[in-house]
Parts: sequence; C-alpha cells; structure tokens
Amino acid sequence: MSHISTGVEYALHCMLYLAEPPHGVREASVRDLAELQGVPAEYVAKLFTKLHKAGLVVATEGARGGFALARPSKEISVLDVVDAIDGDKPLFECREIRARCAVFGDDAPPWATSGVCAVHAVMKNAEKRMREALAADRLADLSGRMHAKAPRTFGPQVVKWLGGRTDQRRAAKR
Repeated sequence: MSHISTGVEYALHCMLYLAEPPHGVREASVRDLAELQGVPAEYVAKLFTKLHKAGLVVATEGARGGFALARPSKEISVLDVVDAIDGDKPLFECREIRARCAVFGDDAPPWATSGVCAVHAVMKNAEKRMREALAADRLADLSGRMHAKAPRTFGPQVVKWLGGRTDQRRAAKR
C-alpha cells in the first residue's frame, strides 16, 4: 500500500495544467481536467474540493468558469498538495511492539520501553526528510521538468484542447 494516494498524483497533474501560460491555462473546469486525464469528473471534483479547502485553488465564475491556482505555481509545494489531499497523516504509526516481547512475559522492563523506540526514531527521521523534500519541490518545478521532457508542442496542444472545450460549451449554450 502506498502512503501517498493516487489522488495526490491526479491532483498534481491537474494543477500542472493550471500552471501559468504558455504551458498551462489560467482556469479550467473539473470536467475538462478529468476528461484530459481519462478519470471520472466526480473523482476530480472531490480532489478539487479538498484543494479549494486548503486554499490551493479558487473557483472562477463566468463562461470559462472552473478552477484556477490560488497563488503562483512557484508558491505551491508538493507537500501542500499531499497534505490537502491525504491530510497530515504520519508515515509510520508505532505500535509499541517492543513491550510485547515474549521474554518479558506480562511485565516489560523500563529499559525496553523508555524513550523513543529505535524503530520509531528511524521512521520519524525518514518522514521528516520526506516532508522536507516534498516541501522543497514546487508546482513550478514539476511544470518545468515536465515541459523540459515533452516536445515543445505539448503545452500549446493542451492549452488549445482546453480552450476548444470551453468554446464548445459556450457554443452549446447559445
């Protein structure tokens, strides 16, 4: 089981499409972002509800209404998205197994249970480092990596596709 959910992955990909032009659009509908990635719109709507509650995206109104980043992509960390979608859950939950050693019977000695468990200490350190790494990476960094790898035509294709979807909806309303 992974500790960072698939929802985080989808949220990050959706938010990458909302990163600043020319590679992203300023706003897009949940339905369009879902269709762009081939996932149910209801699922993406739940993700964006969490992102909105965390102050990472804002709802936009009007014919092009949908969602936009609440602040520039360079100010949104990957950790912000992880915490918004998955919550601030610990990587490891110590079960105090050290007190249950059969050698101790029903009465574990103080030396065995005092202080922080050695296993727990290692896991807390790993979690701290993971959170520091996720906090250091910004949405803008991810966008830069993605577009450095993709053909130069990819960003404009996405922008055109999303813009075309908005134009189709507007035409259908007339």
